[in-house]
Parts: sequence; structure tokens; C-alpha cells
Amino acid sequence: MAGKAEEVEGAGFDTVKLLAAVGLLVAGVTGFYWFADQSTLLRVLGLLAFAAVSVGIIFTTAKGRTLAAFLTDARTEVRKMVWPSRTETLQTALVVIAITILVAIFLWLIDMLLGWSIREFIR
Repeated sequence: MAGKAEEVEGAGFDTVKLLAAVGLLVAGVTGFYWFADQSTLLRVLGLLAFAAVSVGIIFTTAKGRTLAAFLTDARTEVRKMVWPSRTETLQTALVVIAITILVAIFLWLIDMLLGWSIREFIR
């Protein structure tokens, strides 16, 4: 029962954190355009700093930790994948190109046949 109360209390604080992160991001974008007369490099660095702080705040919430765990798991799964070799990729690409050309020729012939039959029918 006490765990539920802590979750509800934490959820409210997480909402405040998320709102603060969004507010910081909006402030960063606003500052980027507000200081248009300043160096573009400084404005971009400032925007990146605001974005980094916002992301840092987001990752301290429960949803942010869930997202971080998901991204870590996804990266682990991508590393487990067996990628095709250059030769396999080239062969597959050539097969796709050849079949695409064959289907295009087939559809062109069907189009020509239908066009001829309609012209003959109209005469």
C-alpha cells in the first residue's frame, strides 16, 4: 500500500520534471531565435546545451529510465544481428534490379496489348 502512495507521489514529481524539461527546450529554441544577431555557432551551442539539460532531466523520470532501458536493449539486439557481407548485398541488389526490370517490361507489354485491343475495339 505504501508503494502505491510513493508511485503516485513520484508520478506527480515526474510530471513536474517533464514540464521543466519541455520548458527548458522551449526556452532554448526561443533563445536561439531571440539572439539572431549573435554568432550562429554560439546560438547552436546554447541550443544544444539546453537540449542536453532537457534530455538529462527527462532521463531522471520513470518514463525516461524506461526509454533508456529500451534503447540499451535495442542496441544490444542490433549488436547480435548478423549483417550480410558485401557480396551478398550486391547479389541481392542485382536480383532486385533484374526482377524490377522484368516486371516493368511485363507491365509495359500488358499496357501495349490493352491499348491495341481498345484501339481495335473502338474502330
